[in-house]
Order: sequence, then structure tokens, then C-alpha cells
Amino acid sequence: MLSDASVERMPTKIFTTSDEASVFVAQEIAALIRQRQREKKNVILGLATGSTPTRMYAELVAMHKKGLSFRNVITFNLDEYYPMQPDSLQSYVRFMREHLFDLVDIPEKNIHIPDGTLPKDKVSAFCKTYDKKIEALGGIDIQILGIGRTGHIGFNEPGSSERSGTRMITLDQVTRMDAASDFFGEENVPQRAITMGVGTILKAKRTIMMAWGEGKAPIVQRAVEGPVTDQVPSTFLQKHPNALVVLDDAAASQLTKIKTPWLLDHCSWDDKRIRKAVVWLCQALNKPILKLTNHDYMEHGMGDIVTEYGSAYKVNIKVFNELQHTITGWPGGKPKADDSNRPERAKPFPKRVVIFSPHPDDDVISMGGTFIRLVDQGHTVHVAYQTSGNIAVFDDDAVRFADFVRDFNEAFGLKKSDGEKFYKKIVSSIKGKKPGEVDSSEVLTIKGLIRRGEAKAGCRYTGIPDSQAHFLDMPFYETGKVKKKPLSEKDIQIIVDLLEKIKPHQIYAAGDLSDPHGTHRVCLAAIVKAVARLKKRPWMKDCYVWLYRGAWQEWDIDQIEMAVPLSPDELMRKRRAVFKHQSQKDSALFPGTDSREFWMRAEDRNHATATAYNQLGLAEYEAIEAFVRYKF
Repeated sequence: MLSDASVERMPTKIFTTSDEASVFVAQEIAALIRQRQREKKNVILGLATGSTPTRMYAELVAMHKKGLSFRNVITFNLDEYYPMQPDSLQSYVRFMREHLFDLVDIPEKNIHIPDGTLPKDKVSAFCKTYDKKIEALGGIDIQILGIGRTGHIGFNEPGSSERSGTRMITLDQVTRMDAASDFFGEENVPQRAITMGVGTILKAKRTIMMAWGEGKAPIVQRAVEGPVTDQVPSTFLQKHPNALVVLDDAAASQLTKIKTPWLLDHCSWDDKRIRKAVVWLCQALNKPILKLTNHDYMEHGMGDIVTEYGSAYKVNIKVFNELQHTITGWPGGKPKADDSNRPERAKPFPKRVVIFSPHPDDDVISMGGTFIRLVDQGHTVHVAYQTSGNIAVFDDDAVRFADFVRDFNEAFGLKKSDGEKFYKKIVSSIKGKKPGEVDSSEVLTIKGLIRRGEAKAGCRYTGIPDSQAHFLDMPFYETGKVKKKPLSEKDIQIIVDLLEKIKPHQIYAAGDLSDPHGTHRVCLAAIVKAVARLKKRPWMKDCYVWLYRGAWQEWDIDQIEMAVPLSPDELMRKRRAVFKHQSQKDSALFPGTDSREFWMRAEDRNHATATAYNQLGLAEYEAIEAFVRYKF
């Protein structure tokens, strides 16, 4: 057995959602600001950028509107890309102004951000002065931090010394890949940055490191539970006397007390935790469920389960049956069948179904096999494409389609000059665009129409008519930039109106939240808010909401509540549906850090889920798509 204290090497505080966690951090900052105002003193804040602190800044702005003043606040930002103009889309100067500084009453002279415009030979002197300014003011009171996938804090990449001061550094390849979407391509990401050093950070009176989403879970576990090493610079925070790590459930998922709490001193057992523990034990021992023994349970901190149930056999049968009952070839419910042990109801049949797709290809990438199965089994399936996906199309494709319009006009005797004029305007707009610059409205429209045409082709291939494909073009997305607008009332109402019109018996929505400020998360938030408003409608009381996941991750086996097996032929049909999205084929504009094509990622994930079920002793399938039911 391990003790909790022996595993976690710095304090952690875990919240259900990143919103709740962000509010907590904002409240601590606000409390210190107010305290110092009463003492007639300044407060020195170290601030971070990126997606992690945006919700915290929004909460501080909301507090300002209710009376919180920032007149006594002095700020020092962690870092800035180099070189970087302050008005560039990716500039941290611009980021801070848009998210905080221009929205509160902080004096301009109190704002300090590393200068990405300096000549290279001036940077070293600037960095030394930056640290001296912090020291002269008495040091940073609260330093806000995020954490990168390399374990960096600020831009202190692996190899950074714990005594390092503010300096120019070379960015790690992983960090540049993670930033690629902000710069519309990795080739546009600067290779260097100016950052506060680890030593500068550790001098702060308090540090708060925040992390959201499953994508950060592995590195969070290393930072909190691993040994101190310069290969994971965030581990140096373990030496800080007043450090706190603030996480949402997803980012905390790899911590021992969350992932395997039965290995610690105490563990309370319920059905959900028993299932999680049994699956973990099978995977740890490479054994199927029905072969686990009393000894296996006793040796791995799970003896209390055997004590309660009387034997390993009884526990094994319980969990085996639970997992077996998740498997169904009838995702819409099997008519005229006993549904007491099935994930979906037999009645009504057929059902009205709405599949929400954040981008115009998530429906077929993530649940294409289930989509086809629902149509084949006679349900009325609608697909709602929540965003246009227009920023994820290469310029070459836009030019190709503009060229098609020009040739189309000529071929059908339409006004040739109009087509020629349009083509030249598009080409000129794209050629004149700088790296990372927003497309013109005409180019964005073409790119949106390309994605829309591909989505329609995918729907036709799966067997539903164009009339059952709904293009919502939610306003939050339509900025032409990677950074989106906040979710608005108009966004939510679009979802409400569609659901009221269709009155579905089933809703499918993307539930992968590895990027808590990504499009998928905002799209799901809109659905959740819409469902909450409609939950008292008579039709809503007979509606199940199922969450699928995207091309990057899958539900853990113990979480899955509906597993839809796919035959080799069905998997091939799914692949062909994905291929209809030609602009995303071969190479997508924002592929992330995974070099595989989307159809490959999806198939590998579906194969892996089927293999995991089989290794637990259940039937062997070619592939499985998995779902978790959202309870509201």
C-alpha cells in the first residue's frame, strides 16, 4: 500500500470542470487584490497566456464589472514569442489586452510583458532588467502557470536549470507542434521565445499551476508524482514552499488517487469504482475477467471487494455481465426485444435521431459505423453540423474551386468575365495574405462551401437525404481565426430551435474534451445548455443523449455504456464515408501532433477498443465504436 502523501509531491486541488477551477483561482487573486487595497499596497501578479487561463481572466473581468479595481495591480507576464510584433494575432501582448488589460482599469505603466520586437543584441540586457524590476517591487505575490506537454512552465523547456533567470530560449519541437494551429502551420511558429526562468518563477511567494483536459493528464502526473528533474521543468515546483496545482477531473485522471485509489491507504467502493478496478487489474495482469482469483485481488489492494462479495468469482461475474450488456448491434434499440439489459430502449421504433458534428467530418470519423447502422435499421437520422470548418481548408483547395467556377461559367455560356474576375480576386487575396493572417470573407465562404459539399456527400453515402443535413454555422466559430468568440445566446438558441423542430428520441454529441477551449468543448457546452432548457418538454423526457469521442482518444473501457461492434465490411463503409471529406484527406490543415490521417486514427481506435474487450474475455469483434450516456 502507498500513502497519499508518498505519491503526491505537491498539493493538488481538483474540480469537476475547468470553469469551476478557473473561478476558484480568480477568487484567490481577487481576494489578495482587495486585501492589498485595504492595506494601501500593490499586488504583484505573474501572468500566463494560452488557452488554460482564459476562463480565469474572464472571471476577473466579470468581477471588475461588479466593482473590483485593478488600480493597485502590477503584472509581469511569463513569456513572449521571438520575434513577435505586439499587434500580431499570436502576440501575447495582444492576447493579454484582449482577455484582460483592455477590459479592466489597470494602469498602462503597471503592465510588463517580454518584448518580442527587440534587436537580438538587446535581449540579454532586457531580461536582466526584467528580473531586477520584479525584485525591486518585492517579488511576485502569485505566479499563474500552465503546463506544456513537455512539462515546461513558461517556455522553460526540458534541460532548463532551476536557477535560470529570464532569457531567450529555443522552443522544443513538441511545443512548436502544439502551437502550429495558432500560426496556421508549424512552419510559421517562431523557433525562439523570451521567458521568465525557472529560478524567477520559484522566487514567487505563491505559485498556482493550472491544467485542463485529458491531454495534459500524463504530464500532470509526472509533474505532481514524479521525481524532480530538469527534463520535466514543472517538477521544480515540488521544491516551492507554497505551490498549488489546480486541475479539472480530466487533467487529474492519471493521478494515483484518481486512477488507482485502491493502491493508497483507503478506498471506498461503489459499482463504478469496482468496474474500473477490475478492468485495471485485468490489464495489469493481462488476464480476462473470469480468470481473476482471490489472490489477484488481495495482492493489488482490492481485498475489500472480495470480502464484500464473498469470492473473486462473484465479482468477476458481476463485472463481466455489466460489460457484456454494453455491447449491442442495435444502437437505436432492438424492436420487439427485452431491453432490460440493453443500453437502448426497444420503443419507440423507429426513432428520430440527431447526430451533432462539431466540424463537418466528426460524424463519420467518430461514429460513422453507428451512423450507417442507425440508417440501415430504419431510423430517421438527422445530422447537425455545428460549425462551417472553414479555417481547416488549404488555400490551394480554395483556388481550385474558384478556378472551377471560372471554367463552369465558360463551359455553360454564362458570363465569362464574372468568373474570371472572381478567380483573380480569390488568387490575389490568397497571395497577398501573410502567414497567420485571416482569410477574406470570400475565401472563407469558398472554404466553408467546400466543407459543406463534402458533408453532404458523406450523408448521401450513408443513406440520408440532403434535407436531413443541417448546417448551423454557429456564430462563435465564424472569426476566421483559431481563436473563437465566447459561446453566445444565439449559439444556444440555434441548437434549441433545431431540437424543438425534430424532437429526437436520441441525440449524439462529441464528448472529447482533451482541449477544454477547443471547438468540440464549446459545441458540447451549447448542446448541454440547450438540453437543460428543454428537459421539461414531454418529448425530451423520452430522449437519450449519447456522447462519442473524436479521432484522438476513446472512452476508457470501464466508462463505456454502449459499445457498437462493426464488421470488416461496415468498417470499410465507414472509411469510404470519411473519404468523402476530400479536403481533409491525405493531410489536414490542423492535424495536431498525430501524423496519421483521420480515417487511420479512427480505425486504429476502433480496433483497439475491440481488442480491449476481447482481452477482457468478451467476444472478438473487428472494431467497436463506444458511447457514454449523458445524464441530465
